[in-house]
Amino acid sequence: MSLNLNDKKAVVAEVSAKVATAQTIVVAEYRGIQVGHLTKLRAAARAEGVYLRVLKNTLARRAVEGTVFASLGSEMTGPLIYAISVDAVAAAKVIQDFAKSNDKLVVKAGNYAGKSLDKAGVIALASIPSREVLLAQVLGMMQAPVSGFARALAALSAKKESENPSAPVAVAEAVEAVAAEVTEAAAE
Repeated sequence: MSLNLNDKKAVVAEVSAKVATAQTIVVAEYRGIQVGHLTKLRAAARAEGVYLRVLKNTLARRAVEGTVFASLGSEMTGPLIYAISVDAVAAAKVIQDFAKSNDKLVVKAGNYAGKSLDKAGVIALASIPSREVLLAQVLGMMQAPVSGFARALAALSAKKESENPSAPVAVAEAVEAVAAEVTEAAAE
């Protein structure tokens, strides 16, 4: 279905607004994919906050013109689907995950914060864990020394208690309380 001039301007404006806030754009060829599979891809993209759209390449070129994604214009040939995301890895991850189960979706190129990516670059970007996973890993690394210290204090308390059974239980409770406070402070 052909678009009139006003419709084309509206599409370019909509895509330009998404591109203005984006960190990543991934372009993939979708030739031969059934509608049902594209619907699943769109649902997965929506769940991850990825703007996914099939566009005319000339309209997509106009939308990225004058942005850090302008270098992607040379890759815009053939039937393409565009994945645009604010999250640095979400677009690449959605497209790559779907491409693993459907060989008709072929990753063509991408662009992350102005840096052009080939197919291997997009796959490498998709392999990076999400922001939440990275934050959890950092928190785990920060808590490891503190929790180790707490376990060492508890073990020392248990050793002292076994050496001198008449020692007050209050010492062990105090050590456990301090360990709990240190662990709680590290979690914040």
